[in-house]
Amino acid sequence: MKLMYSRPILRDLSQGSRIAFVRQFRSKTQDEISGLLGATGDNRRRTMTRYEKGDRNPNISRTKKIAELLNVSYEAIKQYNYKEPIDLIYTLLWLEELIPNYHFDLSEVSTGDETFLSILNTFIGEWDKIRKRRKRREIKYSDYIEWKITYSLGDRDE
Repeated sequence: MKLMYSRPILRDLSQGSRIAFVRQFRSKTQDEISGLLGATGDNRRRTMTRYEKGDRNPNISRTKKIAELLNVSYEAIKQYNYKEPIDLIYTLLWLEELIPNYHFDLSEVSTGDETFLSILNTFIGEWDKIRKRRKRREIKYSDYIEWKITYSLGDRDE
C-alpha cells in the first residue's frame, strides 16, 4: 500500500508549531516520538502535545534529542535568541511557510556587523537557487522542505 504524502501546515513561528510541522513532515505520531523520548504510560503522547501546543518548551537537551529523532537540524526547532545568524536564517525559512513566495532583499541594508550580513547574503544566494529549482519543478516540494529543515551554515570562519 502506497502512503499518501500530506503537506504539513505551520500554525505560527513558535517552537511548538515548528516541532509539529517537522514531526508531521516525517510522518511520525506524537506517541512514537514521546515513546522514543522515554515517556511511558497511557498518556505518553501528552509530552509532545504540550510541546507542540506551547504549554511547555523542551529544554536544550530534549530539543536536541527531538531533532535527532526527527532527523532535522537542531537550529530548525530550537528557541531563537537572534545572537547568531542561523536564528534569523531559520526564521526566514519558516516565515515562507506562512507567507509563500515572499522576497527578502538585503541589498540596501547597512550594519555594523559585516560578517553577520555576509553570512545572511550567502544564505540568501543559496536559498534563491533552490527556490528557482523548485519553481522550475526540478525538485519536489518535499525535497525543498528537506533542504530547509536540515540547512546548516556548515564550516565557516567565525
